[in-house]
Amino acid sequence: MKSTSVLAKTTPRKRENQSPGRDFSSESCLHETCLGSLAPFCRGSLSFERYSLLSPSLVTLGLIPVLTFALGTWQIQRLKWKVDLIDQLSEKLQRDPVPLPRKVNLAAIPEFVYRRVILRGMWDHAHSMLLGPRVRDGINGFHLVTPLVRTNGSTILVDRGFISEPTATKRSYPVLDGEVEVHGMLRDSQTRNAFTPDNSPEKGEWYWADAAAMANYAGGELRGVQPVLVEEIFEGHAGDAAMRLANGVPIGKLPIVDIRNAHASYVATWYSLSALTTVMFMRLLVKRRTSARLPR
Repeated sequence: MKSTSVLAKTTPRKRENQSPGRDFSSESCLHETCLGSLAPFCRGSLSFERYSLLSPSLVTLGLIPVLTFALGTWQIQRLKWKVDLIDQLSEKLQRDPVPLPRKVNLAAIPEFVYRRVILRGMWDHAHSMLLGPRVRDGINGFHLVTPLVRTNGSTILVDRGFISEPTATKRSYPVLDGEVEVHGMLRDSQTRNAFTPDNSPEKGEWYWADAAAMANYAGGELRGVQPVLVEEIFEGHAGDAAMRLANGVPIGKLPIVDIRNAHASYVATWYSLSALTTVMFMRLLVKRRTSARLPR
């Protein structure tokens, strides 16, 4: 009798509102009472961590199309700027040549870059510099930079053009005495990038056109050398260029604007990446939503 009464006391009472035949302690009941889109994440169904639409990988993939689209739009702006710059410089190059003043205003040089100029004077061959190495039509060589002592007493730097490596090594280029007239275009000093070695004037090694350092090497202010760089213009045909190269005569610069403009390819690259990653993001999003609706 005692055992029966103990069992009666420890037996849990049924809930008054419990429907017949339903067990609220089972996981299936929890699944059935979930609401709408939350059902797949309930206990007994697909895990929340695996199929969450806000997973880090999905968020990262969703940001890539936005970022690449913004970069493509920025490159369009850069392309317009570069085209306008090339047009402005090309227009300057078509103007009539002007003589340089005795004392050049260095602050005004950027406004006159690619302007044609006429120079008269005598070459200072003792301070010639080899700028390079450079390559022209598959031939290795250097650019010959020589100070020009002008008739007005000042000196500026002239990039006379390309000579082959054997000519540069043997110093077999023609040495012209007497007064010469040079037609060229005004240039500014170059900027060294991370892949270009620094110049070593004491060793005679010039890898990039540093007008200030070259002017100091040629005598500096004490000898009236100004850090002004002019590229001599060559307007001959291919036969003239070949003859010059064979005789060691420097081949000057063609009168064209040689600024690199690859922004159109950058635009195509960024927009293509944006479209590709957008498709990938949408496919992954649809796949996750479909998987989230599948029963266990």
